[in-house]
Amino acid sequence: MSDHPGTSDTPDPLDSFEEIIEAETTRDPDLAVIEAGSRTLRTQGGPPQADVPARPEDPEVDKALREVETELATRWGETKLEPSVSRISALMDVLGEPQRSYPSIHITGTNGKTSTARMIEALLGAFELRTGRYTSPHVQSITERISLDGAPISAERFIETYQDIKPYVEMVDGQQEYRLSFFEVLTGMAYAAFADAPVDVAVVEVGMGGSWDATNVIDGDVAVVTPIDLDHTDRLGETPAEIAGEKSGIIKQDATVIMAQQPVDAAQVLLKKAVEVDATVAREGLEFGVVARQVAVGGQLLTLRGLGGEYPEVYLPLYGAHQAHNAAVALAAVEAFFGVGAQRAEPLDIDTVRKAFAAVSSPGRLEVVRRSPAVVLDAAHNPAGARVTAAAVQEAFDFSRLIGVVGASGDKNVRGLLEAFEPIFAEVVVTQNSTPRAMDADELAAIAVEVFGEERVQVEPRLPDALEAAITLAEEEGEFAGGGVLVTGSVITVGEARLLLGKG
Repeated sequence: MSDHPGTSDTPDPLDSFEEIIEAETTRDPDLAVIEAGSRTLRTQGGPPQADVPARPEDPEVDKALREVETELATRWGETKLEPSVSRISALMDVLGEPQRSYPSIHITGTNGKTSTARMIEALLGAFELRTGRYTSPHVQSITERISLDGAPISAERFIETYQDIKPYVEMVDGQQEYRLSFFEVLTGMAYAAFADAPVDVAVVEVGMGGSWDATNVIDGDVAVVTPIDLDHTDRLGETPAEIAGEKSGIIKQDATVIMAQQPVDAAQVLLKKAVEVDATVAREGLEFGVVARQVAVGGQLLTLRGLGGEYPEVYLPLYGAHQAHNAAVALAAVEAFFGVGAQRAEPLDIDTVRKAFAAVSSPGRLEVVRRSPAVVLDAAHNPAGARVTAAAVQEAFDFSRLIGVVGASGDKNVRGLLEAFEPIFAEVVVTQNSTPRAMDADELAAIAVEVFGEERVQVEPRLPDALEAAITLAEEEGEFAGGGVLVTGSVITVGEARLLLGKG
């Protein structure tokens, strides 16, 4: 092979496709084609970006980042809220309204927001737009929350952005009844960083709810609503309809609403709000959706129907039917942003769409971080998320015996989460992460015993011990027997496990 990748000696991906199929003579021919397609499309799209940064290597930078983190930690955490956008609006005012300097796609819902945001970002980037993405919470590093051009901003840029807006934050603090919260300051940083870049479009995930969420000082050209279910019921409402009422607050005048499949009562609320503000609505299952999907090596092959037509043979390197639906929502959102189905009839370029989806990653979402036995991380933290994760595990992995490691937050429906995993866990090791929000391991164990029975529950308060215990239990099946471990229950638990297992 030539040393120059641009010469005629460079292998054609389609030639590789045929070679893989010919080599798979001992396997089911349909499975051989699926595997060949997925491997070929992965090659075309390139490897998923490693977008969970480690601590800065420079001691001075690391020290400065820790000082910023310490200062932010003195503010209200993300679970302590005063439902108002008055403080963030005041900050935007003194900063010169940076969030008005670029168009935006705003994302709300209960589950799937971050994965959908990452897919939207990948698609926009593939069409050569400069993107800014703001998501929460982070898996390992606070800098993950603010991304430019598909990658988290550097620690140096994060520190610089904080120092730039700090005087204005302090000015607003002095004028308001309550200081700006941790999340409000980060939101201000994100909007300022996007304006400074500058970006062509911002992809923004709400922190909680919608109408009074700190992110809701933008007027999203496209409002995306992922599936709504029960979560944060103490703040958002006790029914899908009540929760939808809060989340519908991101739907702005004349926007386009991309609506994932919803409970009927939630859909009614969202549609009513859209009518009130003359927004255009595209609904999954009607105007767009998943036409077909097949399990493939490392993910799945999809045929998606968008607002402009069908997009066949799209490889997505993520597991589970829920991720296929997230992909359909993301595609429709980007089509809407470009005016497909409204100003223009033709679909987006299929090769660009395929390349974008093939490069998508979503850390901590059914992410395999170890082999023999396999250890999979998933940030499911409510019953709805646990149900789709359990279904995806059964579809994508052939575990003969699956051990769960569960560390949850005390303010979640832990019983519902455990009940969703009970059919797929042979045993569960309950633990707790290092944050004050973590449910005590013994308290979690008491609930787990009621769900699983005492003989299937093991308690290890320290996460390193829990991981070791679970891996040992999985290894009892033997090296080639197919035992596995699923770490779940909280984004924090997953992030800490990821570090312990050498990722990032």
